[in-house]
Amino acid sequence: MYQKTTLENGLRIITANMPHTQAVCLNFFIGAGSRYENEAEAGTAHFIEHLLYKGTPKRPTASDICGAIEGVGGILNAGTDRELTVYWCKVAQPHLPLALDVMADMLLNARFDLQDIERERLVIFEEINMSKDSPAHQVDMLIDGLLWPDHPLGRDIAGSKQSVAAITRDKMLDYLARHYLPANTVVAVAGNIQHQEMVDAITQALGGWTSQRSGAGYAPYKEKTAPRFRVEKRDTEQAHLCLALPGLSLFHPKRFALELLNVILGEGMSSRLFTEIRDKLGLAYSIYSYVTHLLDSGAVTIYAGVEPKNLTTAVRAILEQLYLLREGVPDDELAKAKEAAKGRLLLRMEDSRSVAGWVGGQEILTGRIISVDQVIAIIDAITTDELKQLADELVITSQLRLAVVGPVSSDEPLKEFLKLA
Repeated sequence: MYQKTTLENGLRIITANMPHTQAVCLNFFIGAGSRYENEAEAGTAHFIEHLLYKGTPKRPTASDICGAIEGVGGILNAGTDRELTVYWCKVAQPHLPLALDVMADMLLNARFDLQDIERERLVIFEEINMSKDSPAHQVDMLIDGLLWPDHPLGRDIAGSKQSVAAITRDKMLDYLARHYLPANTVVAVAGNIQHQEMVDAITQALGGWTSQRSGAGYAPYKEKTAPRFRVEKRDTEQAHLCLALPGLSLFHPKRFALELLNVILGEGMSSRLFTEIRDKLGLAYSIYSYVTHLLDSGAVTIYAGVEPKNLTTAVRAILEQLYLLREGVPDDELAKAKEAAKGRLLLRMEDSRSVAGWVGGQEILTGRIISVDQVIAIIDAITTDELKQLADELVITSQLRLAVVGPVSSDEPLKEFLKLA
């Protein structure tokens, strides 16, 4: 499925050949994200991501950078997460050399101009404002704080307005020097390409990128006693809630079983939560669950938006579905969930960006790549007994976290109802 070469400077190059497509996706994965920041640095990784688009000596403005790619019909974008930052570009096959030139130029030659920094600081303030104005996003932030209290994993990736206001050019360059290293970077390319040709091209573009420093580590997360219930009162039409449990890390052998449980619980319109809470009870328009796998932690989270007067009823109904997982999953439901999980995975592999993300994301985070066929074999081997055992281990009342944003008061009986400390 893929080939891998490591250059002398430590840069890893991974290619996946997709001969049926005319699209090529080039991804730069950096092992840097919000969990690699201390409190005073909060938002630095995200700020740097923005600044790489603001100009280089060769392409002095953001318009020059983006226009080069958009002018040939391509897409150029990026994202900062807790444990990685990715820059990606998707173009038609003939424009791959241009994409590589633009992205290498951004990575190696970003100016970090003081005027650009101050303008982009204002942009990030507005991004933070926009997130806070969204109750669905805000409740997600609150549940993260309950899952990972007093830890970088529980903070907003963008930081706060206070922390972003204090980030200087020198602080950004220092963070860059500690984390943007060739040995801490993976270049993943998917499309109708040949591995050695890509190695030669990337070596020419990035082979001279050197650093004597080794990548900085991160603060591990350790469970601690902390509040597990939070309400933020707002004058909104709906009450937005997140109900969560600690989950499994990227390295946990049962993480694929947990993902299968999530398919059954709340992924898609045939899931238990959608069927029961929306279709049968009519309590929510939007309801779903998702799993988060991190290097040393994880979570299972359920989101719903409901009429405020139905909040307690909705939480009770959601908990009922959660606890029902401990009673086991029928064979026919497990078989359907397996086919759904495998089908969604295979459909993702039709897209060059997804394929590049699949190989590059695994490499930067875990240092190893599990193939699609291996994952399908793992899914096929999961049994109903394994799912029941996993549900028994994870679905524990004392581990529940609940966050609510909406027109409800903090003295709602939810805390007592959930037996939260």
